[in-house]
Amino acid sequence: MSKAILGISAFYHDSAAALLVDGNIVAAAQEERFTRKKHDSNFPNKAVEYCLREAGIGPEDLNHVVFYDKPLLKFERLMETYLAFAPAGLRSFLMAMPLWLKTKLHLPAEIKKSLGGRYTRRIVFTGHHESHAASAFFPSPFDESAILTMDGVGEWDTASIGMGRGNKMELLKTLEFPHSIGLLYSAFTYFTGFRVNSGEYKLMGLAPYGEPKYADLILDKLIDLKEDGSLAMDMRYFNYCQGLTMTNAAFAELFGGPARSSESAITQREMDIAASIQKVTEEVVLRMARTAKKLTGARNLCLAGGVALNCVANGVLLREQIFDEIWIVPPAGDAGGALGAALFTHYQLLDGERRPEGRDAMRGSLLGPKFSNDEIRCFLDAQKIRHTFYADEQDLLRATVQAMTSEKVVGWFQDRMEFGPRALGARSIIGDARSEAMQSQMNLRIKFRESFRPFAPSALAEDAPEYFDLDRESPYMLLVAGVRKEKLCELTEEQQRAMKDPDLRKRVNVKRSVLPAITHVDMSARIQTVTEERNGRYYRLIREFKRQTGCGVIINTSFNIRGEPIVCTPQDAYRCFMASDMDVLVLENCLLRKEEQPQLDGGEKEKYISSFGLD
Repeated sequence: MSKAILGISAFYHDSAAALLVDGNIVAAAQEERFTRKKHDSNFPNKAVEYCLREAGIGPEDLNHVVFYDKPLLKFERLMETYLAFAPAGLRSFLMAMPLWLKTKLHLPAEIKKSLGGRYTRRIVFTGHHESHAASAFFPSPFDESAILTMDGVGEWDTASIGMGRGNKMELLKTLEFPHSIGLLYSAFTYFTGFRVNSGEYKLMGLAPYGEPKYADLILDKLIDLKEDGSLAMDMRYFNYCQGLTMTNAAFAELFGGPARSSESAITQREMDIAASIQKVTEEVVLRMARTAKKLTGARNLCLAGGVALNCVANGVLLREQIFDEIWIVPPAGDAGGALGAALFTHYQLLDGERRPEGRDAMRGSLLGPKFSNDEIRCFLDAQKIRHTFYADEQDLLRATVQAMTSEKVVGWFQDRMEFGPRALGARSIIGDARSEAMQSQMNLRIKFRESFRPFAPSALAEDAPEYFDLDRESPYMLLVAGVRKEKLCELTEEQQRAMKDPDLRKRVNVKRSVLPAITHVDMSARIQTVTEERNGRYYRLIREFKRQTGCGVIINTSFNIRGEPIVCTPQDAYRCFMASDMDVLVLENCLLRKEEQPQLDGGEKEKYISSFGLD
């Protein structure tokens, strides 16, 4: 009889559910994709419903339900922190306690209630960093590996080093709250005017525009960084233990003025601060990795935790060659904790058999819902939405590529939705990477976001080394590498001046390579390598693009607009298509052209846009 394990993460950042059946990952999804509330932290009822539906089982068929951390330990940490800073933390304490007293301290009952009372077995609780480490090692392609997890904070731990062998893992060394590379990076995210727990990748994208002139200041004043990568933060400059902000007046004085307000202009100070904290983060990651190597002697390294989503640091780590191979789990943040909790239970607690055989078990991270052509056509026909249905895939691919080569922006919706923060060709907005105008057009017309933000390339795996300094696959878009020198453009004097202009828009629009839309200002790119085995039709689309253009690289960005989660359903995709200036929408075998849709006036489009709840 099959054994089913449901993993759950909830109540902090990105709630999610993941389901294993006999150790195989059957389904996983974030709650935000269903509720349309970005970073939804509520109990993942809809994600759980989806996972059970995908497996064709009910709550009563589950053998184990596992939660990704230990609430009582986390409550202990909160209480000790509040008492240590009392009475300064009173307001924060009063805001946090109602949810703890109502829900978090009664999680077994809450979970069983959410499962309709149909699950009667006990609830298992794994440690937060155990869940991260399990999500990194058990689906990895390695039989043996060191494990490094880094995030904000779990119960007490903020980073850990472990070792995995076969179907078992062990944590060997940890760093404890309040000292945290994740919280340090989030403090700078807050100070530069971006939202904590969602804007860290914006800070990373801003870093190449600046110089790391504050790096020494950070190391001298804010943290005491040890050779082993552990760090002690000077809490006189931070406010997250006792207040509602990450930093305080002493921090602002150190950096020459108050934190940037979220919608104000980005100045050179913010660019330099971003470059500085990025450099410090990379040094911390390298030191922790060297320590992991020293402690374990392993040839391979697995990474998880929110800091593992810093793909620039991952690229630096790869080039340092501390380990022969590194593997980063695609849902490296808290959502992945749901998967890790289930995997930890199956292997560590239940002694499940594990055979990695040199390939990862994530199934391309395509673990969410899929919609058939019949379901899509039923929706389109019911709403009288004009579209063309292509019975032959090759005809569909040709038409899509023709739109892309005409500098059209295409919404691409096919196969199962991705699990994790990256769109990997199932819920993507795509375009021609050779276009000089595409980056600014997509940012401002489609995504409604900051013009400095770079887009990622999807490249045929066999063609990636021709364009990028990368000698291995990067299937989950978690590595940054340089664009090859022979693909770079020689800049004119005018372009060189533009690259130093305080106006970021002028820097963005400089043509730096033969792929200007995906080449960042430091001549790098965040790369996704695509194979037919892993990516199916998306691979065949890029292959057709290459057949028509000679180039095996396209732009890939997530199918959403600013403030909205990545789309889940055909309805979500159509709404996003109509709310933006996207030109073409492909829903499986159905192709929609904007000029054939109802023309919305300003008020109607504004209504569409406002329904997303933009941040």
